[in-house]
Amino acid sequence: MQGYGFGSRDKSQKQATDRKCDEKLQYFLSAEEQLLQQISSRAPLPGVLNGICIALDCQIGNVVSLISLPNDSVSELGAIAANAALFGLFSFCSEGIVGEKDQLLGTLEIYSSVRR
Repeated sequence: MQGYGFGSRDKSQKQATDRKCDEKLQYFLSAEEQLLQQISSRAPLPGVLNGICIALDCQIGNVVSLISLPNDSVSELGAIAANAALFGLFSFCSEGIVGEKDQLLGTLEIYSSVRR
């Protein structure tokens, strides 16, 4: 393939891909550092949870995540699931989030645009 001049183009494409991966990695590391600082400084819980959702959405891709709090009503949660389905989103993950003393802080819900 080198004889046809493809080698230099392949190399430049690889460098561009590597640069893009490095930029993503730096973004994720910075976002993680911000989240850890918020947690250690005992920032308000809704802001920390929202930051976690944003980080998950970016890292997984093609997902929408949200965290419901223990005091959210069942009808409100049902409405969220119905709206997700209306927009073609599929339930991907549902997991409880517990604090230091095993108290329920909320529930992580992740919806995907692709069945997984």
